[in-house]
Amino acid sequence: MSSSIVLRRSSTRAAALCASPSIMCIATSLPRVAFVPRCHFSVFSSVRDSGSATFTGNEAAQIPTIPQDEKLLNQTLKSSGTEKEKTSLMKPDKHNYFTEAAWPHPIYTVEQMKAIDIAHRESRTFSDKVALFAIRVLRKSFDIATGYRHPKPGQEGMTEFHMTGDKWLTRFVFLESIAGVPGMVGGMVRHLHSLRALRRDRAWIETLLEEAYNERMHLLTFLKLHKPGWFMRLMILGGQGVFFNLFFICYLISPRTCHRFVGYLEEEAIVTYTRCLEDIHAGRLPDWQKLEVPDIAKEYWKMSDNCTIEDLILYIRADEAKHREVNHTLSNLDQKKDRNPFALKIDNGKPQPTKGLDTIKSTGWERDEIAA
Repeated sequence: MSSSIVLRRSSTRAAALCASPSIMCIATSLPRVAFVPRCHFSVFSSVRDSGSATFTGNEAAQIPTIPQDEKLLNQTLKSSGTEKEKTSLMKPDKHNYFTEAAWPHPIYTVEQMKAIDIAHRESRTFSDKVALFAIRVLRKSFDIATGYRHPKPGQEGMTEFHMTGDKWLTRFVFLESIAGVPGMVGGMVRHLHSLRALRRDRAWIETLLEEAYNERMHLLTFLKLHKPGWFMRLMILGGQGVFFNLFFICYLISPRTCHRFVGYLEEEAIVTYTRCLEDIHAGRLPDWQKLEVPDIAKEYWKMSDNCTIEDLILYIRADEAKHREVNHTLSNLDQKKDRNPFALKIDNGKPQPTKGLDTIKSTGWERDEIAA
C-alpha cells in the first residue's frame, strides 16, 4: 500500500495524518499555517481553497518541514537580519543620534564671552514701563518656583542665599523652558502674517525662530545634567500653557512691547548666569568640578573635549546677551517696515549688528544707527 498524507485545516492547529502499512502517527503540535514562510505557502493553496488535500508518493516528500514552534521562527528571523534591522530602526545608535544644527552657532572667543556684562535699558516709553513691570512679576514667580533668593550687595556669602548645584540646575531648566516660547510665538505670528499678506517679512522670521531653537538647545543641555521631578514638570506644563497664550495675544496687540519684554527677560537671565559663575569661582559648587559637559553641548557650540561646566555657562550667558541685544533692537524698529539688521544686512558706512559678538550693544541698537 503506497504511503499517503492527508492535511486538514483547522482554526487553531493543522493536523497531519501519516499512514503506512505498519505505523500511523498524529502530530498535533504543529504551528498555525499562518506562520509558514511565504515561499512555501503555494504548496498549501489547495488546502486553503478546499479545506483538505491528499498527497501521495513523491508529492509527500516535497512538503516543506514546518518549524515545531514559534521560537524556531524567531531564531530564523534573527539569523536572517530582520530582527537586527527592526532594532536599528527603533533604537538608533546614541552616538550617531545628533543631527546637524538647523542654525549653525557662531563662533565666540573666550575674551568676548568673559566681556559680557550686566546691563539694563532704562524704560523710556509707556510700552517700556509695561514690559518692565511684567518682567518683574515674572521674575518674582521664577524666584518662588525655584527657591532662589537674590542677595543684595555684600550679602553674597550669607548661608540663606546659598544655591546648591541642584538648585541652580532646577532654575536653569525652568528658565529655559519659558525662554524658548517668545521666539517661536513671534516667528509663528509673522510667518502666518507673511502668508496672509502675500509678501516677505524682511527677515524677521528667521532670527526669531533661531532664537527659539537656541533656547531649546540650552534646555536640552541642562536636561542631560538634571532630571526635574514630577512637581517641576507640572509647573513647566502649567507655566508654558499660560505664558504661551498670554504672549501670543500680547504679540498680536503690540509686538514692540513683547520684544522689549524679552529684552528685559534676557537681562535677568544674564544676572542669573553671572551669579552662577561667581559661585563657581568662589568654590561654592565643588560637585560641578566632576561634571562633564554633555556631548550635545560640545557638538552644538563646537567646544573642546576638555571643556568644563564653567565654559558651558559662559557660552549660554553669551547667547542670552545676544538675545538681549536682538530684542531690544527689534523693539526700537518699525514693526511693519524696517528690516531685521541681524539677518538682512545693508552697508550704510556705519558699524552694523552681526550674529556674533563682534559689535554687540547691551541695550540694543537705535533705529537711526542702522537705518539704510
